[in-house]
Amino acid sequence: MENAHPGFLFGLLIFLLLCSAFFSSSETGILSLNRYRLKHLTKEGHRGAKRVSSLLSRPDRLLGTILIGNNFVNIFASAIATVLAIKLWGEAGIAIATIGLTLALLIFGEITPKTLAALHPERVAYPFSLPLLLLLKLFYPLVILLGWITNGLLRLLGVDPTSKSSDSLTTEELRSVVRESGHELPKNRQDMLLGILDLERVTVDDIMIPRNEVTGINLEDDLDSIINQLTNTTHTRLPVFRTDINQIEGIVHMRQIARLLTHNQLSKEALLAACNEPYFVPEGTPLSTQLINFQKQKRRIGIVVDEYGDVIGIVTLEDILEEIVGDFSNQDTLRSPDIHPQEDGTQVIDGAAYIREINKALDWHLPSDGPKTLNGLITEALESIPDSAVCLKIGPYRLEILQAAENRVKSVRIWQAKTKPKAEPPAAD
Repeated sequence: MENAHPGFLFGLLIFLLLCSAFFSSSETGILSLNRYRLKHLTKEGHRGAKRVSSLLSRPDRLLGTILIGNNFVNIFASAIATVLAIKLWGEAGIAIATIGLTLALLIFGEITPKTLAALHPERVAYPFSLPLLLLLKLFYPLVILLGWITNGLLRLLGVDPTSKSSDSLTTEELRSVVRESGHELPKNRQDMLLGILDLERVTVDDIMIPRNEVTGINLEDDLDSIINQLTNTTHTRLPVFRTDINQIEGIVHMRQIARLLTHNQLSKEALLAACNEPYFVPEGTPLSTQLINFQKQKRRIGIVVDEYGDVIGIVTLEDILEEIVGDFSNQDTLRSPDIHPQEDGTQVIDGAAYIREINKALDWHLPSDGPKTLNGLITEALESIPDSAVCLKIGPYRLEILQAAENRVKSVRIWQAKTKPKAEPPAAD
């Protein structure tokens, strides 16, 4: 080598720098790949993805191949650079070769290729996986020997080299993945996926129609009133009860009695005969569980009951689906009917409004881990049933009770502290 032409040595040195860049970029590119996209492409039959998956199935062998090649290339380049420098500058060339090769390896063999591979891992990993597989076969005996030695050292340190970290995602991690998908996933689909994930955190209590708002057929009413109610209802399914909603007899589908109504043949006995057996849902049931239960039971409406068996509301399949895909109703005309924006920036809200719906409509963060309605939140905060004109503070929100009657808050004016109304009412406890 000492008799080799300097031009040949310089060309060989350039080639070795390129080899160093290959090994460095291969390592970074393969380890920077999105594992879930890699699995998807592998299932789709992508050749490069299959090769990379094969390499990653034994990461110790992959890293062994890369490090053997990289170290061999770097050491060989160091020797070539030393010989070339001595030919050109004599003994002083040793120091020049050391400094120059270090900078060249850092710039062209490490930093630049690794940065490029980190920015475009798929463009690097898939084509480079083919020569890496060939090198793995070439270095196989040495890779196995080094693997035995390193695995033995790991076992001495109490580390199991065969253990692998799980690639599975928690619900929160999956939620973050969906949020960060950006333009790859349209906003409406992101919302749907997040809605599905949120079903585990939301219960039937959060979305049910409370019993005081339930529309049903009371068998104690006279037949004409019942027929008039059935004729004018906008619901397709109605609970049928005697005197009180707790004494529910069944659920009637309008389709089952439409013919009787048309021919004026409906009677209370015929109405009861057309009823389906009521389906009861325990309070606190997560929506993810209830959605599956609706499917198993072939039901579309359930009666929510508390621990004593008393009816507290009604939940429907449509209510759960709206949590995933959004409201089916016209958003412009029926959006947040309990919330009334005011010119001064405040909001006048019905006391029966659900806190969760308020937060969704106004992008607020009123506490929703306790009472479900605004009335419940206020009475819990005050520890009493308030009178009108009482003001209170809950976090950054200011609340003024406008109307209270029948042992509950009926109307409340709310605003955030940073957006004070033009005429702020005096604060009071």
